[in-house]
Amino acid sequence: MHRDDELPLIMALDLETLADARKTLNLVRGKLDYVKIGPRLFALGGVHFVKEMVDYGFKVFLDLKLHDIPNTIRLAVEAFGGIGLWSLTLHAAGGRRMLEEAVAARDRMGSSMKLFGISVLTSFNEEVWSEATPGCPMEEALRQRAWLCDDSGLDGVVCSPLDLPVIKDRVSPGLLKVVPGVRLTSLGDDQTRIATPCQAIKNGADYVVMGRPIYKADDIESAMNVIGDSIREGLKG
Repeated sequence: MHRDDELPLIMALDLETLADARKTLNLVRGKLDYVKIGPRLFALGGVHFVKEMVDYGFKVFLDLKLHDIPNTIRLAVEAFGGIGLWSLTLHAAGGRRMLEEAVAARDRMGSSMKLFGISVLTSFNEEVWSEATPGCPMEEALRQRAWLCDDSGLDGVVCSPLDLPVIKDRVSPGLLKVVPGVRLTSLGDDQTRIATPCQAIKNGADYVVMGRPIYKADDIESAMNVIGDSIREGLKG
């Protein structure tokens, strides 16, 4: 769980170049604690860039959605566990043995890195889901995957804000909920299952993930203030 004086906001740094990422980081430094790196920036900057961000004082959420055979995941977690990450994502679809191998590898190292399980991508709606996974209702998969992440010993689950009520009775209260698909208003982008920061927090999110609403804002500081106010309103209940 975050400290009381920390804003539970993770900025998704989904920018095209390392130069753009560094420029944005300089603008938000001191205003937030958590930053998410996805595949593009990791491909461009690798571990060196991650360590650079850690040295800047950011808590890095590396979102690679690892999904492979258990031994491959074990080796990956062992490599990532020593670079100073705050958290790493695994895909819950990899199954129990893969998830448990990841937890065991992390624990053997004595690493404090958190492991979060991806449930169902927030870009999926029922139509897209049924095309990729015929015969299994998305809600059923969400509930089962969230339970599996919890039962396998992961620290948290990543899900849409609209999924929080769906999984609430399937997971323990201590399982962290990291919630992307958060918007102040609809942007007409590829996120389909969305909510405001206030709504997400009220529904049980421990952390909200926002990218474009921050780094595409004309005034990043003003955007951060509005987002912060919405989160704090949600925290009041």
